[in-house]
Amino acid sequence: MILLIGGLFLPLFFGVLTFRIHALLERHSGEQSLVSAYGEELARQATALEAAKLEASTHLNALALKLGQLQAQVLRLNALGGRLTNMAGLDRREFNFETEVAQGGPEQTGMPGGLDVLASLDRLSLEITASKAKLQALETLLLDRRLTDAVTPAGWPADGGFVSSHFGTRADPFTGRLAYHEGVDIAAKLGSPIRAMADGVVSYAGEKSNYGRVVEVTHASGLVTRYAHLLSLLVKVGDKVGRGDALALVGSSGRSTGPHVHVEVLKDGRAVNPAGYLRPSERSKLAHTAP
Repeated sequence: MILLIGGLFLPLFFGVLTFRIHALLERHSGEQSLVSAYGEELARQATALEAAKLEASTHLNALALKLGQLQAQVLRLNALGGRLTNMAGLDRREFNFETEVAQGGPEQTGMPGGLDVLASLDRLSLEITASKAKLQALETLLLDRRLTDAVTPAGWPADGGFVSSHFGTRADPFTGRLAYHEGVDIAAKLGSPIRAMADGVVSYAGEKSNYGRVVEVTHASGLVTRYAHLLSLLVKVGDKVGRGDALALVGSSGRSTGPHVHVEVLKDGRAVNPAGYLRPSERSKLAHTAP
């Protein structure tokens, strides 16, 4: 009986056991494959992370290098602006290239960190923009000043010479009576050149009663310079002249007692004292700048 039971159930028992062992082995093999797959994926992610870190480091180094270069350029730019400000005699409080850019505003929270290099680049960009604006304003101011200087009478119209009669009330050289003298007389060598005191256009060239031969130059500043008692004229109406250009030769035409040039400065058609425009210390400067 026992042998009969053993003969019937043992094969069944071993069959079930074999099936379970096989299933267990298959499941274990699947779990092992899954673990291996996870491990391989982690390895790939680690490799990708290292590559990303290397790339980020390379980019940050490049940004840091660019930041250093830009900072050096800003320093040179500010130094140039400072020298120009000093050369032009401007108020450094108005054109101060050393102060930081004025800025403000509420603090923004929740922004990601680790952006120091990018933030520095942003600040540097603001500095460059501000310095550029200051330089443009400085350039415009200097250009306006040069243009104003060019068209404003200044200097000494004769080659040498001296003031022989001042502006205002004087004793008339012919009658001895008090009379109003609307210009300044500069005694100079007969036939020596008379030069423009500023850029302008010849608006009159010819004879005038009592003045003799006359040249008048109208300047963009609105002023007119008049040179009288000339020997001969070297320009004609409509000619453009620059500071230092020869206009005529010293003479004694008209109501004159000897070789000299009578200089007038007219503002809105009325004679003003030329003394503020004459520079006796520049007696030879206009001659030296003439072509």
